Amino acid sequence: MEYAFFEGKYVPAEEAKINIKTNSFHYGTAVFEGIRAYWNEEHQQLYILFAREHYHRLLKNCKAMFMEIPYDLEELVEITVELLRKNQIREDVYIRPVAYFKDLKLTPKLIDYTPEIAIYTYNFGRYLDTSKGIRVKVSSWRRNDDNSIPSRWKVAGAYVNSALAKTEALISGYDEAIMLNQQGFVAEGSGENLFIVRGGKVITPAYSEHILEGITRSAVKKLLKNELVMEVEERALARSELYIADEIFMTGTAAEITPVVEVDNRKIGDGNIGAITKELQDLYFRAVRGKIDRYMGWLTSVYEK
Repeated sequence: MEYAFFEGKYVPAEEAKINIKTNSFHYGTAVFEGIRAYWNEEHQQLYILFAREHYHRLLKNCKAMFMEIPYDLEELVEITVELLRKNQIREDVYIRPVAYFKDLKLTPKLIDYTPEIAIYTYNFGRYLDTSKGIRVKVSSWRRNDDNSIPSRWKVAGAYVNSALAKTEALISGYDEAIMLNQQGFVAEGSGENLFIVRGGKVITPAYSEHILEGITRSAVKKLLKNELVMEVEERALARSELYIADEIFMTGTAAEITPVVEVDNRKIGDGNIGAITKELQDLYFRAVRGKIDRYMGWLTSVYEK
């Protein structure tokens, strides 16, 4: 039987249902996270990646949305560990916590409502093709402006913006979209941060470019600095720089490290995965499975030894 954590209890997943009148369902005010856990066969261990970092961001985003959920960071981590144990998961898995206003009143506001949280697991697999790379399109849809719906918050309603861009890309025959901000500079993908390699430098849009404050983005910056001895330049990135980049890759919990081999029908480099991207992928996928001792601090073990 598959379990979910729903409004304070572990229940069979099919019973974890909200009322059709639930306020956040109507107004997109839910706050969510996406967390991965990786199975290490040799260790016989399931490792949750950046559990505390994800729940720290969830709680910060909830606070910004006037949503005081009744659990602290350590309690949320413990609840998630117990959920994975109850589901006896021994494979890679995706974890979706979602906080929402459970009230049944239909008024678009953020105060005088009751917040709750649900957590469930999902067999996600690869979100994008990390082995061969992807083709992307610069979207006609602009990224949310911070003074409209902040992209740095993982708020459900904001992802209509992502869905429009992703759908446009898929219909046009691409795998993913790259979104520009309101000023016309590169922001990010529909659900990923973005890096380019150009002239021996790694460049990524700064937080001021209206992007998600990505947890995987931060991890990749550490790998670049510590392992490849490369600093990352954070600045405004012009669309035209994408076309002349030596390498491009996208990062995210779902996307992991996904190479971009083509943008708007222009090959990036020689059209194959670049050397820096490939080395980063190798480091990252070993680290998240507990195969590099110095990055064990990224991981939370599920099963007791």
